[in-house]
Amino acid sequence: MQTQPFTVADYLLTRLKQLNVTEVFQIPGDYVKHFTRALEYFDGVNAIGAVNELDAAYAADAYGRTRGLGAVSLQYGVSTFSALNAIAGAYVERSPVVVISACPGADARRITKMYDVLYHHSTGNLAADQQIYEHVTVGAITLSTSVGAPEKIDNLLIAAITHKRPVYIACYKEVWAERCPPPPDNALQPIVVKSDPLALLNAVEQAWDQITQAKRPLIFAGVEALRHGLSSLLQEIIDASGFLYTTTSEGKTVLDESGDKFIGTYSDAASIKSVIEQVTKADCFLCFGTIITDDYLVFIESKYADMVLATTEQVRAGYFIYENVTMKDFMDALLFRFKRNAGYPLMVTAPQQHVFPEPWTSNSDPRWNDSPDVITYNRFFQHSMKFLKDNDLLSQIVMTFGVSSALYVATNAYGLSQNSFISSAAWQCRGFGTGAASGAQFGSGKRAWAIAGDGGFMMVCQSLSTLARNNLDAVIFVMSNGVYAIEQVYVDMRSFEPGANHKFDAFDILPKWDYPALAKAYGADGYSVKTIPELNAVLEKLKSRTNKPTLVEVVIPEKDLPGQMRRLGLE
Repeated sequence: MQTQPFTVADYLLTRLKQLNVTEVFQIPGDYVKHFTRALEYFDGVNAIGAVNELDAAYAADAYGRTRGLGAVSLQYGVSTFSALNAIAGAYVERSPVVVISACPGADARRITKMYDVLYHHSTGNLAADQQIYEHVTVGAITLSTSVGAPEKIDNLLIAAITHKRPVYIACYKEVWAERCPPPPDNALQPIVVKSDPLALLNAVEQAWDQITQAKRPLIFAGVEALRHGLSSLLQEIIDASGFLYTTTSEGKTVLDESGDKFIGTYSDAASIKSVIEQVTKADCFLCFGTIITDDYLVFIESKYADMVLATTEQVRAGYFIYENVTMKDFMDALLFRFKRNAGYPLMVTAPQQHVFPEPWTSNSDPRWNDSPDVITYNRFFQHSMKFLKDNDLLSQIVMTFGVSSALYVATNAYGLSQNSFISSAAWQCRGFGTGAASGAQFGSGKRAWAIAGDGGFMMVCQSLSTLARNNLDAVIFVMSNGVYAIEQVYVDMRSFEPGANHKFDAFDILPKWDYPALAKAYGADGYSVKTIPELNAVLEKLKSRTNKPTLVEVVIPEKDLPGQMRRLGLE
């Protein structure tokens, strides 16, 4: 029996498999057919068919966040353009994803030149896909031949795992099927950049001056520490210094939250009161891998000079910026200082972590105080988090969130496991949490526990079909109030006041859906809960693992305004 030749597609798939990518999410197409056929029969890498491009790309993003690298295969033009939003989010939030595509081949380009033919899925500029993706990747290439393909593929993958950001690779249609030598057995490794020794010394000296003069230092951890495998180093710094720590919303679960130094996540005005107090009183912030978004304008405007910031893009101590200093080297050097200094560690213990029913009761909309069975945003988390904790399930789930009111309420949670809170807190894309569920479950091996706004869910509801198709028992909770509540908070928060005179703007009102019927149509289990007893009954059913997803409509009052969002809206 004649064996099939080893091809360019096989080379890329082998390299992905070596990097522990065992699933590739895909949308088929004629240009990319040679790659998809190779993927279908490739041993050790499974093709995961998605139902649309955002679904596939969100899933690949979440897979990359949990596994270290994700991959998505897309058709030229119509698919790559549709997936652009998701890949932009992966770029912003430091998630390494390999975007794989193909474009019109050498024959098509000759015909175009001879006859001025516009090929399908093309804008007329056959390089448009690559040109667009150059803005949201750390490398974008199009291979016109198999000659030199191994080196180019290797360099691209190294860029993805080094920078923890997306890359884009396309081939002329025929090139994926062209012969190619196989790669060596060893997996690719990220590039390790070393700091300039004098610049590193200067940075650490300045930082140490700020640290030792501080009365209330605090560590502010961000997602880059997790992405670049520096969580253990971060924990060593916390242990050696004795400092308390908080995280950004994007960086939530950079460490396991059970430690006694975790004060809670800081999400500006949405934070728990004790967290806000600790951040306000602090006079030195060691920020490691912290992406400062406009969610933190109040913080950075008042605390800029007190920050010691180390990210992949900048090392800064107060007003001094240091070139050619890496985050890892800077953290290593600070750890050495803490260990050799007799004045540390500080014997400081974080405030006691809130337990049921806090912090949810104090943040729940007070107008429902006389209706204890009504489900509000905060009551949902109050009861669902208690359920997870009481049943020892917190270590067995991975939560996914798009931007919604629920995201900001969820940042108040304690006790989550490392890398179990995946959100679009920086890019802030509605729908991400639902689309990410399949990738999060495949990538982590844990059960995905997605909590979506109804508006966000409507954007990517077909993702439920992908979960059902792949026998994933993820749970999608839809916070159903019939409006884009988070948008209305920033448009006019008076709309949440009682009475017919205070109405939501027409553009924020959503259509009514029959969620249980939708779940049935997609092959999922479906429930609609309107009261706390109904919610608790469904939660009990979710203790049993199945081979199909569950969609739970959580009906909340249209004008329920959680305290977290009220405070954000007043800023």
